[in-house]
Amino acid sequence: MTKKLTLAHVPTPLWRHDRLDALVGCEVWVKRDDLTASGAAGNKIRKLDYLAAEALERGATTLVTCGGQQSNHARATAIVAAELGLRAVLLLRTVNPETPPPVVGNLLLDYLVGAEVRFITPVQYRERDALMAGVARELSARDERVYVIPEGGSNGLGSLGYVDAMAEVRAQLDSGLADGTRSFDAVVHACGSGGTAAGTTLGARKYGIAPVTHAMAVCDDRAYFDAVIARIIGETAALDGSLDAHARPVVHDAWRGPAYGLPSAEQIAFIVEVARQTGLLLDPVYTGKALFGLSRLEDKPKRALFLHTGGIPGLLAQAEAFAAASLG
Repeated sequence: MTKKLTLAHVPTPLWRHDRLDALVGCEVWVKRDDLTASGAAGNKIRKLDYLAAEALERGATTLVTCGGQQSNHARATAIVAAELGLRAVLLLRTVNPETPPPVVGNLLLDYLVGAEVRFITPVQYRERDALMAGVARELSARDERVYVIPEGGSNGLGSLGYVDAMAEVRAQLDSGLADGTRSFDAVVHACGSGGTAAGTTLGARKYGIAPVTHAMAVCDDRAYFDAVIARIIGETAALDGSLDAHARPVVHDAWRGPAYGLPSAEQIAFIVEVARQTGLLLDPVYTGKALFGLSRLEDKPKRALFLHTGGIPGLLAQAEAFAAASLG
C-alpha cells in the first residue's frame, strides 16, 4: 500500500454562492482546497502527503524542487519541510537572477521558513530536471540525503492526492453536503504542471464525480499539456490498478492571459468582482484564470465542481495591480 502523511486538513468544504453562479453563468460548487492548511494551503499539499511520505521513508534530510519566483508548490514544499524537520532547496525562475525579485508573497514565506533559494533564468529553467539532479549530487557529496520533487509535485505518486480528493468529494455528495447533488456535469480547475489534472481526471472517473474534467491551462498550450497529463496518468494508473489509464481531461489554452503569472485586465476585473460579490478570493496565476475560463466557456456545464487550488500569497504579490483595479 502506498504510504501517505496527513499534512492536509481534509475534508475541505464544498461551497456555493448564488452571486457566483450569476457571475459565472452556471451552478458552481467550489471545492475549497484553499483551506487545506495555513501557510501551505492549496492543492500542492495533497501531493506532498504522498511525496513527503516517500522522502521520509527513504531517510531524506533535504527536499529539492523548483518553480517560478512566486511558486505555490515551492512555498508549500518549504513549509512542509520545516514542519517535518527537513531542509528545502528551491530553484526559482526569475528574469534576472543578478537582481532578485522583491521578497513578497510566496517568496517571503519561503525565506521565513528557512528555505535556501537559488534563482535561475528562464533559459536554465528549461533544463530544470537536470539542474535539480545536479543540486542533488552536490548536496549528496556533503552527506545530505536528497529527495527531488518535480515541478508542481506532478508525477504519478503526487497525483494520487487528487484521486483521494475525488474520493473525498464522493463521500461529501453521498452525505448530502451539496444540497442533494449526486454528481456534476464537469470538474474545472487550473492547470500549471499537469498533476492535479491527472489525479482529478482519474478520480472523477473512478468515483463518478463528473463525466468530464476541464483543465484550464495557465501556461504552455494544449498540445503540451495533453502529452504531460497523459504521461502522469500512466504513472498514476501504474500505482493503482483500479484507475482507468485511458481517462483524459479536456485542456483549454484560451485563457492563459498575457503570460504565466500575469492576468489580463479583464481577468483582474473578474477577480475583483468575484471578491466583491461573494467574498471568495482568487489568485491571478491559477484560480482567477481558471474560473474566468469557465465563465467564458461556450458549451458551459449546467452544474460544475470548481477546484479552488489556493494561491492567495500570489495575489498579495501583485498588490499594486489589484489596488489600482480595486480603488480606481
